[in-house]
Amino acid sequence: MTKLPSKENKEKFVRDMFNSIARRYDLMNTLMTGGLDKKWRKFAVKRAELQPGGYGLDVCCGTGMLTMELARAAGLNGRVTGLDFSEKMLAVAKENLKNFDLKDNISLIQGNAMALPFAENTFDCATVGWGLRNVPDIMTALREMVRVVKPGAKVVSLDMAQPTAPVFKQLYWFCFEKVIPAMGKLWAGNKGAYSYLHASAKVFPNQKVLVQMFREAGLVETKYHNFCGGVVAVVEGRKP
Repeated sequence: MTKLPSKENKEKFVRDMFNSIARRYDLMNTLMTGGLDKKWRKFAVKRAELQPGGYGLDVCCGTGMLTMELARAAGLNGRVTGLDFSEKMLAVAKENLKNFDLKDNISLIQGNAMALPFAENTFDCATVGWGLRNVPDIMTALREMVRVVKPGAKVVSLDMAQPTAPVFKQLYWFCFEKVIPAMGKLWAGNKGAYSYLHASAKVFPNQKVLVQMFREAGLVETKYHNFCGGVVAVVEGRKP
């Protein structure tokens, strides 16, 4: 099993890793999920409850796919900010926005999920897609998102989860450990990055534990929604 970086070294490791796979990241997401990632993002945005004219935040926005989905919800009079610490992922996001109808309503900034550069009670929702798994400290990132959203706003995470069904669970982890890194080598030229994906998913809190962490961060009405037998989950909570 791939050795994970220490908490002290994780930030640099993850940034360098995402910089190295940025150009192929969207292609790999589509291949790994069979295109279902689009459906999951739409569901996550629906759970975020961003209304037309609202102001949304997408943390660890990567190539901007979830950010654009938020912008669709916010509409012509809304605004969305996408934040990521990988400059190359943000460069791909900017390219993805070029032909997007609502590109003028989106701001992309380089920043750290552990110390969001925004005032308290700024946003009408905060989302994070496949990002909590990669931060040095999940609770710190969660509390930062809670801090910057308004009372009554939702915080929503879309990420890998942990299936529990016998046989399916074993098959899933086998594919994750053996097949996905091979795909990463073939399509993204970086087997190590996708070996890290397996290793990080193994130690990432399961959906039930993550719901509890959302509560500990100060959120209420916490719950999770499983997809594909628990392979992926959307976890949500509301700021009181």
